[in-house]
Amino acid sequence: MEGRVGTICAYLSEADVFADVGCDHGFMAKYMLENGLCRRAYISDVSEKSLQKAKALLSREIEAGRCIPVVADGLKGLKEPCDLLLIAGLGGEETVRILTESYLPQKFVFQPMKNAEKLRAYLVEKGAGIEHDLTFKEGAYFYDLIAGSSRGGSKYTQKQILWGRDNLLRPAPPFFEKLESERNKILTYLAQDVSEKSREELLSRMQALDEVLNETRRTFESRG
Repeated sequence: MEGRVGTICAYLSEADVFADVGCDHGFMAKYMLENGLCRRAYISDVSEKSLQKAKALLSREIEAGRCIPVVADGLKGLKEPCDLLLIAGLGGEETVRILTESYLPQKFVFQPMKNAEKLRAYLVEKGAGIEHDLTFKEGAYFYDLIAGSSRGGSKYTQKQILWGRDNLLRPAPPFFEKLESERNKILTYLAQDVSEKSREELLSRMQALDEVLNETRRTFESRG
């Protein structure tokens, strides 16, 4: 698999019961089952209509009882606990809500579309061990990926909560490109007729971006 789906699959590990909440087309569950990485997979969505795509892709596995489709909010419809949870494509706040209303499984892979910092803060507060926390790119789009386990007690600075730990400690080109892209958007806004308050907020954001860009570039260059 290539692109966003392939990148996410690369961080999925062996599990007894795998759950993909907000499963979209069901590609990740298909990957887990075809590669013998789980005994059973749950595909979950709040909408029966949205779940149809995944059910079509996984029809044989569903018929064999290896994949169970569930129309439910989060983990509420699962008949058994999962030990590996994937939530990709939802917001960070929505992911936190799902976990708060259910549980944090033994292993997890999250790809929040926004508010990744709120998800990081929640995981750190719950004593999770975050093993991967990075930005990757597909086409013109940038994505955050957070993977780890329910135990381990990762320690994060406030800056790492905001930007992603691996992006600061082991920066890579996609992170630089993401910051540059946001910086260019701010410059576009500043060229327009905006209120003084908005201008101050934009300039403050750009200053923060510049500080992180300069810091991470130095780190990247020092690592050769």
